[in-house]
Amino acid sequence: MRMVFRWYGEGNDPVPLRHIKQIPGVEGIVWALHDVPAGEVWPLDRIREVKKQADEHGFHIEVVESVNVHEDIKQGLPTRNRYIDNYKQTIRNLSQVGVKVICYNFMPVFDWVRTDLFKELEDGSTALFYEKAKVADMDPKELVAKIAGNPDMTMPGWEPERLKHLSALFDAYKDITEEKLWDNLRYFLEQIVPVAEEHDIRMAIHPDDPPWPIFGLPRIVTGADNLRRLLKLVDSPYNGLTLCSGSLGANPANDIPAMVREFGDRIAFAHIRNIRVYDNGDFIETSHREQDGTVNMTDIVKAYHDIGFSGYVRPDHGRHIFDEQCRPGYGLYDRALGIMYLWGIWDSLAKPRKGDRHAAH
Repeated sequence: MRMVFRWYGEGNDPVPLRHIKQIPGVEGIVWALHDVPAGEVWPLDRIREVKKQADEHGFHIEVVESVNVHEDIKQGLPTRNRYIDNYKQTIRNLSQVGVKVICYNFMPVFDWVRTDLFKELEDGSTALFYEKAKVADMDPKELVAKIAGNPDMTMPGWEPERLKHLSALFDAYKDITEEKLWDNLRYFLEQIVPVAEEHDIRMAIHPDDPPWPIFGLPRIVTGADNLRRLLKLVDSPYNGLTLCSGSLGANPANDIPAMVREFGDRIAFAHIRNIRVYDNGDFIETSHREQDGTVNMTDIVKAYHDIGFSGYVRPDHGRHIFDEQCRPGYGLYDRALGIMYLWGIWDSLAKPRKGDRHAAH
């Protein structure tokens, strides 16, 4: 596996590249131009600026997360072709700096949902938390105020400029069924994948987070059956997956090691993290250590090792520990600990067993 680390850019991320450089085994940053509105072309000069910053610390920028899909595309509006053309040009621009994977999602309105950004755990650390009953009773505007209320640290997928039109967004989706959303995703992929293939960039869809409908909005990337359907929409290695153990793991019925083994050749990017799921459907993000949550971390990493996975991996979210002041879920310390935990499992699997050739060395 090739370890990478999500970074929000100079002036937008309190974690500097020089600190990421000190985490063993990290070879690249996962990045995006977060200030470019969804649907607009990413300027080549801005892309090259990020490459220059990464080059100064010896990192590649081969993984982008995310090139967001405009809502008009998800809704299947006549205006979608303009935004799809812009997406194609962004793919062409990214290819000029060596990008190999574009992570994206197809979730209506909200890219992800949590009800508390700093829920305290037993050890005094805090983490992202989802309270299922609260979401069922909550006005979406209340959630927007909680998550998008800090203009100094915009959360991806919760951009204030877009969400100020929340009522109109919900109205636009009132007639969008799951099947209609599938049709619109198919149309998008049929247009985009040939361009991605031409430029040797794999499209890698991220599962819905959480993997069930919220606020009456459809969700379609939620488990193994839907992943099979997604991959058949355009049967190409450039139509791939970002397999996220945290998103999928919120539903205990999802067998993530089995997904790794089944879809391995189509997994372009892996998010490996742990969560603790409660009996009432609530969940909280924990350390990566298997015993601290309900996701079978050891079996997941073993599945990747067994299939010879050589794609990109990141630890995804982390707790907020050691009084670090950081973007919710994206501090330095716990993600660094997570990386070392993942490497520990991986290295133990790669270590020769007693009696193996070279074991004595």
